[in-house]
Amino acid sequence: MTPAFPEANLHILSGAEDLTCYQFNTRVARHYFCRHCGIYPFHASRTAPGMWRANIGCLECVDPYALDASVADGRTLSVVEDA
Repeated sequence: MTPAFPEANLHILSGAEDLTCYQFNTRVARHYFCRHCGIYPFHASRTAPGMWRANIGCLECVDPYALDASVADGRTLSVVEDA
């Protein structure tokens, strides 16, 4: 995952009509997927409004395995209370 960047810096050059948006829980974050192959290219962040993150595996000329990686603990980011 790339560092967060401002929405103004996200430029979709082609294929926007092939994207579909998925929202869950609070419906604040917007996760986009290709409606044909299911790949996840980017999302609007819930924890940093106005900021976006991109799937580095979708970026041309970037070797994601050559970069330092971190792991997100999704459970601690959840806003759903235990049932």
